[in-house]
Amino acid sequence: MLVTLVAALALALALGCVARWLRLPPLFGYLVAGVLLGPYTPGFVAEGDFTATLAEVGVALLLFGVGLHFRPADLLAVWRVALPGAVAQVALATGLGAMVGHLGFGLGFGPAAVFGLTLAIASTAVATRTLEDRGALGGRAGRIALGWLVVQDLLVVLALVLVPAAAGPVEGGIALPLLWALAELVAFVACVFLLGRRALPWALGRIARGRSGELFTLGVVVAALGVAFAASEIFGVSFALGAFFAGVLLGESDLGHQAAAEAMPLQRVFAALFFVSVGMLLDPAALLAAPAISLGALLAVLVGVGGTTFALLLAFRVEAATAAIVAGALAQIGEFSFLLVKFAIDSDVLPAEASAPILAAAFGAILLTPLSQRGFAWLAGWLARAPGWHGWQAARQGPPIAPPSGSPQGTPMAGHAILIGHGRVGRVVAEALRRHGLPIVVLEADRLAAERAMAAGIPTIWGDAARPEVLAAARPGAARLVVLALPDAAEAQRVLALVRAANPGILAAARAHDDADMALLTGPTGVGLAVMGEREIALGIADYALQRLGVEAATAQRTVDALRAGVTLRA
Repeated sequence: MLVTLVAALALALALGCVARWLRLPPLFGYLVAGVLLGPYTPGFVAEGDFTATLAEVGVALLLFGVGLHFRPADLLAVWRVALPGAVAQVALATGLGAMVGHLGFGLGFGPAAVFGLTLAIASTAVATRTLEDRGALGGRAGRIALGWLVVQDLLVVLALVLVPAAAGPVEGGIALPLLWALAELVAFVACVFLLGRRALPWALGRIARGRSGELFTLGVVVAALGVAFAASEIFGVSFALGAFFAGVLLGESDLGHQAAAEAMPLQRVFAALFFVSVGMLLDPAALLAAPAISLGALLAVLVGVGGTTFALLLAFRVEAATAAIVAGALAQIGEFSFLLVKFAIDSDVLPAEASAPILAAAFGAILLTPLSQRGFAWLAGWLARAPGWHGWQAARQGPPIAPPSGSPQGTPMAGHAILIGHGRVGRVVAEALRRHGLPIVVLEADRLAAERAMAAGIPTIWGDAARPEVLAAARPGAARLVVLALPDAAEAQRVLALVRAANPGILAAARAHDDADMALLTGPTGVGLAVMGEREIALGIADYALQRLGVEAATAQRTVDALRAGVTLRA
């Protein structure tokens, strides 16, 4: 297992770098690494079951991270599109895939429907990674796609109940198992939102108060995987969907930004292992043995999942550009297809040879994802130029899609000051700004200090400002000023670099302890004002002494300003 883990990560890294050098997404390299490590190619063969288990953890962590940035309000805002659209898309894609199964293997109605269903559900891991790479995960397209994927995942739970019925009559009928599955889904959602909404943030909040970063990281991982495991074992919900809802629960609390920062490195590592595991499933010999069926399955995925998604979104009057982004991300299949085909073969619903075309279609569709995106984008552009298109689209108002839920409650949207640190220095600065009614957002890494700021009614984000996921919540791109009330100059400089990357023209002020800190903070790209505590004490005393000894206030102020600037005064 240790050799498998090291080999998978090392080869994924090497081939991922080659893919980037060729200006391709890194997942190309991960997939090829899986093919080379799989049992169907010469050389070293990785431990398949171990890799598949790690891949399942990777999908769960990836969905947990998505849930942290997803709000129930976002899902409710797109349900008029996502619910009927996803159901219709799965039905149409299943029918198209069933035709391929019937023509290719001579399958009857039930088995052909199961074969078609394996080609109808998009991979959540691939879709979210694709949207994230395009920067579309948090926008309108991302919200529609996530709502679509959630509906698909819920359909998966019901589909697994129906699979045995495809092999023939089920003793006792299928109605009772189906009702039981629906009851489990309802119970799971009820537990998530009635119990977990308070319990999970409360528990992690108590851990955060202990001021131990490693314990909080451990708590985040336990929350993600623990809820996922409980969901799969108790309620029969997929492991990944359970992790997604765990992320949703934490994302609603003020712990979400720091939790996302802690989970991100693990997500990236395990997500790479997921794509490696996909590559390991591909058997080139089986692909060559049935090229026509494999090609038909691939076309069924591209048309049945990507094409029908695009067409249905247009029918719902979603903008063509947005529909293209969603369809391009969903035009593939993945983890559910692997699970379902294995389950169907074990249940004697599908023949063993049916797995090769499905795996080939999954591999090919993921590999073609960049081309699918470009194809749908071109089609959207062509429609935008077509005569009468805009009039047709505007003829009827489409289902309303609300704007995304934003920053923590009370956080200004633009023109605000970001105060990093709410200790002895930060509290004074915050109070001065509030007395003049100026908009402010506080970023504080100490949990207790953050809770005090929240209690005082100040919009506050808890977390480490040096983590991009946390800093982004304060909207630095729209801010006017950042105040770095941090005791460590090196940390302040790191945070300033992140802020300047988002907003090069932002004004900045910082505190310093000595001349070395001053030199570090006031470089060519440094802050506009750096204040050193001991020097300001000395200048304050000097100003008092000069005025009490008869020097005019304006003259004394010029002297203090000159000393602060390091100018040598003439006698």
